Amino acid sequence: MIPGDGVGPELAKHVQELFRFCCVPLDFEVVDVDSSSASEADVNNAIVAIRRNGVALKGNLETDHNLPAAHKSRNNLLRTALDLYANVMHCRSLPEVPTRHHNVDIVIVRENTEGEYSSLEHENVPGVVECLKIITRSKSLRIAEYAFRMAREKGRRRVTAVHKANIMKLADGLFLACCEEVAGAYPDIAFDSMIVDNATMQLVSRPQQFDVMLMPNLYGNVVSNICAGLVGGPGLVPGANYGRDYAVFEMGTRNTGGSIAKRDAANPAAMLLASCLLLDHLKLGAYAAMIRRAVLRALSESRVGGLQPPHMSEAVRVRRKTISGPAVQSQGPGARSGPPHHLMWPVEANQTCPLS
Repeated sequence: MIPGDGVGPELAKHVQELFRFCCVPLDFEVVDVDSSSASEADVNNAIVAIRRNGVALKGNLETDHNLPAAHKSRNNLLRTALDLYANVMHCRSLPEVPTRHHNVDIVIVRENTEGEYSSLEHENVPGVVECLKIITRSKSLRIAEYAFRMAREKGRRRVTAVHKANIMKLADGLFLACCEEVAGAYPDIAFDSMIVDNATMQLVSRPQQFDVMLMPNLYGNVVSNICAGLVGGPGLVPGANYGRDYAVFEMGTRNTGGSIAKRDAANPAAMLLASCLLLDHLKLGAYAAMIRRAVLRALSESRVGGLQPPHMSEAVRVRRKTISGPAVQSQGPGARSGPPHHLMWPVEANQTCPLS
């Protein structure tokens, strides 16, 4: 476990408390990372720990733009060192959460190791800076293959590639060509593409048209935040980073929430749901299903009935309802097996889930 910055440490404590209460057979090795330190020793220790354990639950790490240019994002170092090439985020409308749009069910697949996040920039002469965007055929084919394979396995019908190939004809043109090449091997999955600026407009006007969205690194960051906002905000959506050998789970949007840190005011639902993805990945699906049901029940009761005093913080309210709810108290982890690790939300017995 990497608690992270901002609200990360308090959210990590919520997860640890809930796991203890539910008797989850898992111990956390806690590794603190100082994201402002000039030394990379902390993040290197975290990388070694993840290699040793295979998985991690991570709070968001701050990347301060005021630090020297040589200072590398700790988040980027983790992703590239462990080759966590696929960032997956499932944004799905919750009946308990009032939003402008309904019936949103989008899976975002984001290439996680190159693009504008390559950290390759330099100043040619004073006042002239070059920032290199790296797009490679091998990594574009790899993320496209991942998206289409996941879509087929989870019963998804369409993959939309998001790009800016009309302007970046070589870089985004290569990414789009790789997506088209992989799409040819999946005739059962519909494929289309959309320019990123149009895609963002379509998302806020008619998000129901999207199923799986596949995109390079920077566009994925922007679209992920938009989609999280569509379904209720960053406190509700978990995310996962997958590589060949390792997996790291975190909140879907990578905001540290520094302005509300140490006030126990952050919604812990996203971090709790991220911990469920971790449990699914470790084949502890029964515990994951139990905690998911409890989190959604807590969210529902928080919205309906007003059972808690209005001054009680969001974090304490959701955590208490999660622990005290019947989904945890009476049903136990053997109530039913958990969903596959890509699934962010539970499915009722009489529903058919697009990812199950």
